[in-house]
Amino acid sequence: MSEPLTYFTWKDEKVLEIETSFQESMDVLNWAFKTYSEQDIVYSCSFGAEGIVLIDMISKVKKDAKVIFLDTDLHFKETYNLIDQVKKRYPELQIELIKPKMTLADQREAFGDNLWENSPNKCCQIRKVTPLARELTGISAWISGLRREQSVERSKTNYLNKDDNFESIKICPLIHWTWKEVWSYILLHQLDYNVLHDKGYPSIGCQKCTVPATESNNSRSGRWANLNKTECGLHSY
Repeated sequence: MSEPLTYFTWKDEKVLEIETSFQESMDVLNWAFKTYSEQDIVYSCSFGAEGIVLIDMISKVKKDAKVIFLDTDLHFKETYNLIDQVKKRYPELQIELIKPKMTLADQREAFGDNLWENSPNKCCQIRKVTPLARELTGISAWISGLRREQSVERSKTNYLNKDDNFESIKICPLIHWTWKEVWSYILLHQLDYNVLHDKGYPSIGCQKCTVPATESNNSRSGRWANLNKTECGLHSY
């Protein structure tokens, strides 16, 4: 087997060769877990609808894969309840909640109340980006549930992406899936999902920064509503 693809060995021609060999999402996952050792790949899951699909698919490829959730201490109780359900359904998956080093009390003392309102980018940096960077240190690849349909920025996402944020390979198996296909999979396999999806939340982040979608054709319109912000900073475009 050839050496695993890394940020530092990225060659466009080789990546294109690999990319065009994939016929479907399971091909991507099978390649990923065959190529990288269990210490060299991780799935960063937000436990949204796409996340639930990927967890189920990953469990069929590697039942003890490592899955991390960036626990900002600001998520909805429904999200935490879902994580407990998923842990019971897939007991062999290594699901870890990753917290920032700065507690909410420390953040309040350093930056004042409601940093998520006054400086949402800084809040995301402290509570999501920095913790993920810490987890990805020394890891070659991570899996994400990005779909091209989600936004203009995400529309150019490939199966394999050179991630300049974290100097790693970002693997996105669901890029061609539609929202309808995501839900068809969830219902077909009778998967647990976040009940907030039934209440007008297609995209679910921290409770402080998420409201029901304000635009029917924009699943992320409820994220950082009324702020000039559409991404948390985990993904570069």
